[in-house]
Amino acid sequence: MSVFEVVRRLPEISRVREISQAIAMLDAILSPAWSSRYFSFDTAWGPGEAMASMRNGSGDEYSIVFSAAGACARGFDHESPMSPYRMQPCTAWSGLLNTVPAAVRSVVEEPAFSDENGTLLATVVFWRETSDPAWLCGDVVLPASSVDPDGADELFQVLADGRPEAYQEFAQDYYEVDVDLRPVRHAYALRPLTRSVVAALNPDLDLGVLEPDRKQIGYPAPAEDQLPGRPRRSAWGWPLL
Repeated sequence: MSVFEVVRRLPEISRVREISQAIAMLDAILSPAWSSRYFSFDTAWGPGEAMASMRNGSGDEYSIVFSAAGACARGFDHESPMSPYRMQPCTAWSGLLNTVPAAVRSVVEEPAFSDENGTLLATVVFWRETSDPAWLCGDVVLPASSVDPDGADELFQVLADGRPEAYQEFAQDYYEVDVDLRPVRHAYALRPLTRSVVAALNPDLDLGVLEPDRKQIGYPAPAEDQLPGRPRRSAWGWPLL
């Protein structure tokens, strides 16, 4: 799956944002330590901007910035033959950036996504303005010598799949735990967290501990009866300890 398949499979901007928030919230539950998480979301990353991000701890990452103008994503696979470090001089792959529209171009000019020399860390770039009928990417010619030439398959697999089952499969492999599909579906629907939802994924984690993460992600707030001192209920009618 190259960038050309990714842009065909992604849903509208609002749903990409919702899935990004859901998987960031799920990661926050499974991995309370931020440094060990795979997916993150910052609803106030910049003035009028939110950002979904991924980092696998091995040098691969992506960022998707959402704004009133639309959304723009850049992904970086450090082993890709399209890496700017494979070029002489170090530069972006031909066609990757030249058609990014002005309305969202600030994303690929953002210093936070570049190295100390100002080189954009990107092997995949795609975007969608609010008026666009679909996601778009540059007219890049992919190298034929690699199964995943731009890294899009590995980077955006969970997001492009769009199903709770895709996150469940990822999380079981990455965190090496059994993951109940019911709370994953609950999160994908952006339903407010409950103690039973959190306990189904991480029985050692208290709902209240997640509040700073929940606010940063912009995930819906828990119901009042889930707050400290209020009667508890189960999202599925489960008995609570």
